[in-house]
Amino acid sequence: MSAARRLILASSLSVGGNHAGLWRHPRYWANASIDIDYFTSSARKAEEGKLDFVFVGDTLFVDEHSAPQLINRLEPLTLLSAVAAATSRIGLVGTLSTTYHEPYHTARLFGSLDHISRGRAGWNVVTTALPGSAANFSRDSHPEHDQRYKVADEFLEIVKGLWDSWEEGAFLRDKSSGVYFQPEKLHTLNYKGNYFSVRGPLSMERPPQGWPVIVQAGASEAGQAFAARHAEIVFTHQHSVEEARQFYRELKARAVSLGRDPQSLLVLPGINVITAASSEEAHARQAEIDGLADIDEALKGVEKYFQPSALNGIPLDEPLLPFLDKLLTDGFQAETARIARLVRADHLTLRQLALRLASRSGRNPFVGTPEHVADTIQHWFNSEAADGFIVSSGPIVPEGIHRFVDHVLPLLQQRGLYRTEYTSATLRDHLGLPFPANRFSRASSR
Repeated sequence: MSAARRLILASSLSVGGNHAGLWRHPRYWANASIDIDYFTSSARKAEEGKLDFVFVGDTLFVDEHSAPQLINRLEPLTLLSAVAAATSRIGLVGTLSTTYHEPYHTARLFGSLDHISRGRAGWNVVTTALPGSAANFSRDSHPEHDQRYKVADEFLEIVKGLWDSWEEGAFLRDKSSGVYFQPEKLHTLNYKGNYFSVRGPLSMERPPQGWPVIVQAGASEAGQAFAARHAEIVFTHQHSVEEARQFYRELKARAVSLGRDPQSLLVLPGINVITAASSEEAHARQAEIDGLADIDEALKGVEKYFQPSALNGIPLDEPLLPFLDKLLTDGFQAETARIARLVRADHLTLRQLALRLASRSGRNPFVGTPEHVADTIQHWFNSEAADGFIVSSGPIVPEGIHRFVDHVLPLLQQRGLYRTEYTSATLRDHLGLPFPANRFSRASSR
């Protein structure tokens, strides 16, 4: 890999987050989460800007209290296959849980997406935080936090091994000799572990990228340890450059301690960009979005971070701190730790916390003129607080990605921080990540 850092930019096409009121905005595409036209048109706009990839999240449990855009949404791998056909260069990253899927099926799904897109696939590896997911998969209980990461370790090793089932060049397809493949280049995994037993081989040749790019979003202790071992991209959320710089430095140090090149692990905070011709107009847009949050809906959204029924009887307008430690769940460890810091630092009431989380209000350094947003991106990048950013297509979809590509991106390009044309075809090559050697080829060459 080159020693020079290059700014990475992507777009999250996931719609609306936990803000239950966004769909009521007059310019919001209210059916976006179920409309493939939203995803294909937004991906094309991101590709117009030469962004590295688009990202799609997922949820395996919803109920009547979930945000509207989470209740009604498309499955990521299916929709990204459609986006692959509608684009030609941009990467395609989708979310899939290691807790509620099987390794063989997962290897086929992402291997297929990589072949369909000719080398543009990435897998956002999640362990699923919502306990209610268990009831949708014939499970009696949801595994505890650290156990989910132990499962994920084994799961990912199996999937990588299955992607390596066929060495490069295994398929000759020689019609004159009648030789379709070379048997010596086929390898059966025969994996037996604590959680899985998988024979293999995978029923497809090796993906064009060797392995689709591995993305991970957990920021807990177990999540960071997992990222340092496996991830090539870490999707994270920090709310100040100082906080981001500390996370960046510590995660890179973890990777180095495991013998990895720190440039093989890219740290990309997710950001909500709100921009307008003047700072006043941009902040007015932020206030307009914040004003769409309804307290009843906000309380429903915040419940997932707390123990079941824990909020019953908690006063809305009294300090939440005295109740805090016994209320928070361990399902979202990084997010609940952030909530605890917010409550302690700003002395929040339950009402204030719920509305802040629902609207994603509070300190957002990426609100302002295009010049301000470009300056902030450049400052975070140059300060080694991030290798790049995953820019939301909202908050008002789909205009967010359009405003970013049309107004902010040209400034970054003019400053020489970002490409003006694609120079490669695969997602790995866009990102400057190495091609993973096939483990069986390595073994036979020793």
